[in-house]
Parts: sequence; C-alpha cells; structure tokens
Amino acid sequence: LKKMEISVAEAEKRTGKNTVNMQETYTVYLIETRPAETVPEGGTPVTPDTLWRRYSEFELLRTYLLVTYPYIIVPPLPEKRAEFVWHKMSADNLDPDFVERRRVGLENFLLRVASHPILSNDKIFFLFLTEEKGWREAVLETGFQDKVDSRLKSLNATFRVKNPDKRFTELKQYSDELNTVISNLLRVRAKVADRLYGVYKVHGNYGRVFR
Repeated sequence: LKKMEISVAEAEKRTGKNTVNMQETYTVYLIETRPAETVPEGGTPVTPDTLWRRYSEFELLRTYLLVTYPYIIVPPLPEKRAEFVWHKMSADNLDPDFVERRRVGLENFLLRVASHPILSNDKIFFLFLTEEKGWREAVLETGFQDKVDSRLKSLNATFRVKNPDKRFTELKQYSDELNTVISNLLRVRAKVADRLYGVYKVHGNYGRVFR
C-alpha cells in the first residue's frame, strides 16, 4: 500500500434502520484511494476510488487486526463519542466539530496501518479500502472471533499457575497501582476542565448580553 494514497475526505449524516428495524441517524465517512504515482505534466489526474464506511466498521477492522496480529501495536481509533462536557454539544456525536475531529482521527488510523510493513499487506485491510459490499462477511469468514475465544481460554489457564514468577507478580502490582493513579488523575483533570468550560460558557453569555 506504499504506492497508494489514502484519505478520509468527508463525513455525511444518514438516516436508516438498524438491526432491530428502528430508525437511527448515523455518520458515514468517505474513504478515497488512488495510486501514488506522479502525474506527468499536462496529464489527467487519476480519479480516486471511493467508498463509505461507518465508525463501527473501523472498529471491526481494528478488532480483527488486534486478534490476528497480537504481537503488533495496532494504532488506536478516535473516540466513539464525546467523553467530556467541553466536547459535548447539542447533537453530541453528530456535532460538526466532533465529526471533523473524528474524521481526522480515522484518516490517521488508516495511514498508520498502511505504513506498517505487516498490517499494510493484510488482505482484509486492502478489502476495507477497496470493497464496499461484502467486506464485513469477508472479515467474519476469517474466523477471527474463534481466535478470541481460544485466547481467553489460554489466559484463564495462566491464572491457574501455582507458583508465579515473583518478578511478574511485582510488575503486575506496579502496573495496577500506576493504572489507578493515572485514572484518578484523568478524573481530576476532567472535573477541572468541566469547571473551566462552565466559566467559559458564562463569560460567553455575558458577552452576548453586553454587546
């Protein structure tokens, strides 16, 4: 995929029925791909191939990559919805600013996967970029979900070790404590940011009143 240019060009709101036959509004993202070859002077630029993907399809792709390549750090996806007050608007995850932030994050995700020497050669990833229909079925046919189940069983087996290595026990304890400290720090940060955002909104209202 090094010879292919990839971009998430735009986002579009759509309305349709979900799996339980209920009406819903969602956002789809336009993926454009084209050869990275230089266009000769005076030549006609190659028209990009395009297709639309929902955020849930990006999630499925990343889950597949995580399961198939457990030894590789798969790039993260942007947040699924606004997590903090200063990110939340009247339409929440359909807010234009939030959608644009997510669009950029999704494009960055694809570019990072495409730049990886192993992930970029995965057939399912290539189909994600080139085949709008039938891609989800192709993912499920790989049987990656069965690998998840077998991995969970192997993890359960590791917990039954009678005499675990002391070094790993101490490392796990340290990581658990670090996780707790970081989680508390993030909660405090979120509260401070919420308060600052509240002050910002109040000052904004004052500005409209005294114009």
